[in-house]
Amino acid sequence: MELMADGLPGHLHEFYRPVKNATWLGGDEEYSWLNEAWPYHYNALVPLAWTTNNARLKHHILRVTDWVVEHQHADGWLGPEEEVARRNFWGRYPLFLGFMQLVEAEPELGKAMILPAMHRFIRLMYSMLRDHHQGYVWKPGDLFDEQWGRSRAADMVLALQWLYEKHPMGNEELIHYCLVQMYELAYDWSYWFDEDQYLKADLDLYPEELTKSLFPYVHGVNAGQGLKWGAVMRRLVQDDALLNTTRNGVNWTFQYHGTPSGAIIGDEREAGLSPVRGTELCSVVESIFSLNYLYQSLGDRDFAEKSERTAYNALPVMLMPHWWAHQYVAQTNQPISHQLDSTPFWNVGPFGQTFGTEPNFPCCTVNMQGYSKFVPAMFVKDGEDGLAHALLGPAHVSTILRKRNHVRVRCDTNYPFSNYFNYEITATRAFRFSFRVPSWAVLDTSAVVVDSGKRHGLKPDDATGLHTLIVPAGRTRVEVSFGANLRVEPRANDTVSVYHGALLYALPIAGDYSTSRPANYPGTEAPPQANDWTILPRQPWNVAIDPTTLKFYEYPNRYDRWLPHPIWHEERPPVSVSALGCQIEWRLQDGYAPNPPLKGQRNCTCRAFPVELRPYGSAKLHMAELPTVDLRPGSPDLWRP
Repeated sequence: MELMADGLPGHLHEFYRPVKNATWLGGDEEYSWLNEAWPYHYNALVPLAWTTNNARLKHHILRVTDWVVEHQHADGWLGPEEEVARRNFWGRYPLFLGFMQLVEAEPELGKAMILPAMHRFIRLMYSMLRDHHQGYVWKPGDLFDEQWGRSRAADMVLALQWLYEKHPMGNEELIHYCLVQMYELAYDWSYWFDEDQYLKADLDLYPEELTKSLFPYVHGVNAGQGLKWGAVMRRLVQDDALLNTTRNGVNWTFQYHGTPSGAIIGDEREAGLSPVRGTELCSVVESIFSLNYLYQSLGDRDFAEKSERTAYNALPVMLMPHWWAHQYVAQTNQPISHQLDSTPFWNVGPFGQTFGTEPNFPCCTVNMQGYSKFVPAMFVKDGEDGLAHALLGPAHVSTILRKRNHVRVRCDTNYPFSNYFNYEITATRAFRFSFRVPSWAVLDTSAVVVDSGKRHGLKPDDATGLHTLIVPAGRTRVEVSFGANLRVEPRANDTVSVYHGALLYALPIAGDYSTSRPANYPGTEAPPQANDWTILPRQPWNVAIDPTTLKFYEYPNRYDRWLPHPIWHEERPPVSVSALGCQIEWRLQDGYAPNPPLKGQRNCTCRAFPVELRPYGSAKLHMAELPTVDLRPGSPDLWRP
């Protein structure tokens, strides 16, 4: 989080034109008529500023919030659109999500300024929706694209539900009308997440007319946001059939269009399961937010595990360790990061898989909400007298439970690089404390210890995965450890992916790094830390492994207590997996690694040698869907001199 604040996310407003000179702030810079750049940035920066307690970012947020509210239109509209025909609700969704968080962080500011502005907008929204759904559903004469607001409606419905329940200010009837209208005219994700409609194969194999007609559902970022649609709308319509819709949607999305790192394969539009195809940074952060919401609202352990898989694998691999450069799309097998001769992507340019300030479309530069939304969701209340560590990782929380029970919990852990957790808890009264036990945890070798006492086995709830204990008043220490085994999961093209605990392991490819000034920000316009990067491999990447030789290694004494900073650097994680491997015939095609050769076409081209797999998130050049070979004596896969 501190790296984010000190890196690109925390400095965009100082130089990045769509944010610094945003139309929302009286400027004239925007990358599309959607006017989404500044709200995207705002939605990510509010929780980052308050979670890190960064005075510089807080000051900026308060200043721009004041400007936006002060320049609210007389009729209640928020945003730069003067012409009614151009007014589109979509850009207000991330703004309202940012407002929600700021009101929770600064209640007095919320009462004085933000909530009145939100309600002025609601009154206008009510009248617009009554007027043939103006701003939401396109009609002749309108100058906006309706698909974004209608496909992503759950984001605004979520914000309106919060406003209705927490701060209605006498406008319950108006808010409810807006909720109902947004639900009824939204693109229906329950239609898409249906056995008869969902496209489970590679979308390149279907007729273009079909995929074009389904574009709002198969757009990769929409898909990440749409995961939560059923759960959000169920709170409004009380239809439990949407529970099945939601579970189908999550399962199918990652089963048929997902990477082993927990991301959605979609280089704008979803694809199949090829490790060549890209996954957008925007879809990664939106998936994390959706999955966090789903665990809180439905309680299925699988949602939290998928969120962690994405947050600890798919997200860090797309950022330079110092957080001053990012990818637009990442490839599961990416042994090189440079300008491509010809892209394998549906709609991504030749620099899309490089690291930079703006390697492709600007949305993934400004939508940096991943960890700033993940960390605040780590601890959740469980009823009125319970507190749960839902998303695992180092964090601390202070809250008040029932009967004015002041509770503080600090969790020290090196998770996901270690599966040991130390909780220091203080409470004025006894309360229920829970922590989530991942499904991969080996219960026979997992335990909980209270105040250095006897080791007890874990008994997680079958649905939520929560292990619960009663913590007494006063000070209590709780120690938790999870046992874990190596896991090998089959992937497409007769390949495998390797896991231990929450981490995906990949073959890291050592690279030669070179920089240039950001393409659209030459000279000194951008800070010196902001650069575009090319990474060329300096070791073989065309490697197959024998999965029967895998061994996990942990180096507990490598770091005394704290992990090095930044940790997502190839040489720094204190864990690895060894294996035997060999090079096979497999060459770059148009500047990228094509699909691996099929089984039976993978004869070793040299003697077998030991390889070391490292956490995927730390390896900017990596191979994570590994072809397999049999390296036992006498195997036909072995090299024949």
